[in-house]
Amino acid sequence: MLWADFINSYWRDWRTGDRSKDRDKLDEPEWLAEWLEKQQLPAALPVMPAELEQLKQLRGWLWEEVQQLVQGETPDAACWEQLNQYLAEGPVIRRLIPQDGGQAELTLQPLQSHWQQIMAEISASFAAALLEKDYARFRICGNPDCLWVYYDDTRNRSKRYCDDKLCGNLMKVRRFRARKKAAEADDS
Repeated sequence: MLWADFINSYWRDWRTGDRSKDRDKLDEPEWLAEWLEKQQLPAALPVMPAELEQLKQLRGWLWEEVQQLVQGETPDAACWEQLNQYLAEGPVIRRLIPQDGGQAELTLQPLQSHWQQIMAEISASFAAALLEKDYARFRICGNPDCLWVYYDDTRNRSKRYCDDKLCGNLMKVRRFRARKKAAEADDS
């Protein structure tokens, strides 16, 4: 999910909670170039300072909207209006792309390749998630040192961590150690 990957571009030290190790991946040109390629988004690098600030503002706004969803709120008129403002900056044309077997796929092709277009694509991804997904499944990782955003697509809606093998195991070990320490304190 483009929108979630973008929000998660602010990396937190999920293992130790050492805030001095937190990094904003948007400030790293190599990471940004790889991310653009992975997401198949065309934009000129390096990103200019004003554009970088706009990207960070979008990320902050998306983070706030996800926090509200996690708290059980639904998107309001201001959310839809803000999304429309971002979407207006990224004009697209519809295009049919031939596929194997005589079929075709309808795609949206950006008219421009600048950072406003990238922000429009991110906003479109978030808007599509709001329209197509269940709000109750938007999540923030239960590891207070991580706080990554994800969509819980498990059958029973019980996913608590962005990654069960990383944050899930870490939190399990922390709970075990806390219980052990409490038991030792009770014994003495």
